[in-house]
Amino acid sequence: MSLADVKKNAQERMAKSIETLKADLAKVRTGRAHTGILDHVMVEYYGTPTALPMVANLTLVDARTIGVQPFEKKMAATIEKAIRDADLGLNPSAQGDMIRVPTPPLTEERRKEMVKLTKSEGEDAKIAVRNIRRDANEALKKMVKDKTASEDDERRASDEIQKLTDKAVADIDKLLAEKEKEILTV
Repeated sequence: MSLADVKKNAQERMAKSIETLKADLAKVRTGRAHTGILDHVMVEYYGTPTALPMVANLTLVDARTIGVQPFEKKMAATIEKAIRDADLGLNPSAQGDMIRVPTPPLTEERRKEMVKLTKSEGEDAKIAVRNIRRDANEALKKMVKDKTASEDDERRASDEIQKLTDKAVADIDKLLAEKEKEILTV
């Protein structure tokens, strides 16, 4: 493994950590309705737990209502129960073969809880990035010990990895600030 490989590996892993954070933040509910909050709801489909988007079409009816159109009419009751049981604070109602899911407005207290949750997820992402930095630095030290790289190369690569870490942490902070603003906007 070369110095370039170590840096490239660290950069890719940090990018994956940021993408994971983006996916986690997309699941956090804000004041507006968005179909992403139902993406991880699992529905019993012929005895197999299946993600809701695989068994129904999700659309926004208006700013506060999500429309769920099952691909099979007989799945409507199962989908409705799955959404209710998903512990999202949503109360779906069937209207013909369409299920309407109104998203209640968030209370100030709930908004603050959501901000705490996003900050916690952000801190987890920062910890992951720092662990990646540690792994990369250990790999560099091992290369110096094995005499496959000089100490100057190791120092330069270590500085570059620190710059990657700083950039990743800044990106995480930016994502958190955007999500916090989105949550607190009434």
